[in-house]
Amino acid sequence: MKQKKDPASLAKAKLMQEIEDLQQALETANSNFENVCDPDLIDSYIYEINALSFRYKYLLRQVQDKRA
Repeated sequence: MKQKKDPASLAKAKLMQEIEDLQQALETANSNFENVCDPDLIDSYIYEINALSFRYKYLLRQVQDKRA
């Protein structure tokens, strides 16, 4: 018999997956930033890293709120 997960567990699993995806995206953006010379690309990666970082912090707060 297949056990159904409760909605809270599914939501937490989705958050954790999104956090993992963001970690990978941040690693990629940081690596790309370190390997470019064009000023426009440097700016682009700075904005991307900042945006991903803010999203990452937001998701971490969501996980913490769900624990409380």
